[in-house]
Amino acid sequence: MTISPLVDQTIAAIGPLDAAAVAAAEARQGVLTKPPGSLGRLESLSIQLAGILGQPIPQITGKAVIVVAGDHGVAAEGVSAFPAEVTPQMVFNFVAGGAAINALARHAGANITVIDAGVAVDLDPQPGLTIAKVGYGAANIARGPAMSREDAVRCLEIGINAANEQADAGANLIAGGDMGIGNTTPSAAITAAVTGADVASVTGRGTGVDDAGLEAKIATIRRALEVNQPDGSDGMDVLTKVGGFEIGVLAGVMLGAAARNCAVVVDGFISGAAALIAWRLCPDIAQRYIAAHRSVEPGHNVGLQAMGLSPLLDMEMRLGEGTGAALAMPIVEAAAKCLAEMATFTEAGVSDGDD
Repeated sequence: MTISPLVDQTIAAIGPLDAAAVAAAEARQGVLTKPPGSLGRLESLSIQLAGILGQPIPQITGKAVIVVAGDHGVAAEGVSAFPAEVTPQMVFNFVAGGAAINALARHAGANITVIDAGVAVDLDPQPGLTIAKVGYGAANIARGPAMSREDAVRCLEIGINAANEQADAGANLIAGGDMGIGNTTPSAAITAAVTGADVASVTGRGTGVDDAGLEAKIATIRRALEVNQPDGSDGMDVLTKVGGFEIGVLAGVMLGAAARNCAVVVDGFISGAAALIAWRLCPDIAQRYIAAHRSVEPGHNVGLQAMGLSPLLDMEMRLGEGTGAALAMPIVEAAAKCLAEMATFTEAGVSDGDD
């Protein structure tokens, strides 16, 4: 399926992990000064990193979180406990450095980029904010498609270009974050469409709707799927019909990062929905995903399981913004450093199990 020259070239550049690097990393793990398997997930993570980066001893050269904002017409259906005005307010909070993602990215030593992909009002340009507005909020998916196919392509291209910028600047550990009031609703619709799961099993309370609000939200998502009939095997169709501008850009970020042999750290539910879209466009990309954490949102785990991903953390988080991904970045880097910096039995003069 042809999408656009940039998107097609990007997808074509994503292949399986580097088998030689994987084999070399596995062999080195087997001779480090520890019982085999005793570092658990750190060992398998270091081997995965070797394959992603194409380096027998992988090194994290830079970390980046790309936070993308967009509004959603479906918010008019009352699916969120917060008003849409919060989206632009939080964008400025990100730029000012006052949000949770800013604190956690500083902790992780990660660079933050903020992109306006579809906030419903015009934002004043300023340092740290990229205006790449595809539209003034995605359309109401309960009444029709979220966007045109042309807009969906534009979203992917914006994300690919953003990932390329970070890779050019030296980042090889890249995460996406989101901001958009109402965006757990399209994320649930995407997850249900792609995985085939029942809507009720993938729909959570988002920003904190009550029981009545949750039932109304489930009904809204069912209506969106009935109205639009997205083809769950076609990532472009799902994005166009029940997605969102920031979700599409995040899917493009993941494709762009993977094509540059960067590790893609998948955050929470909205990033997980974007990961599902990118996965449907390019199944090989799942090997380059590192699931940061398990969100409290029930649909997140459904999506991760569909892609064969096991999250590193379970911190009962549901904020988004890339916060879980930033929190996991030091663990990913620790895995690489253990493989690189530990001595082998021979180097340390320590007897191994064969002696």
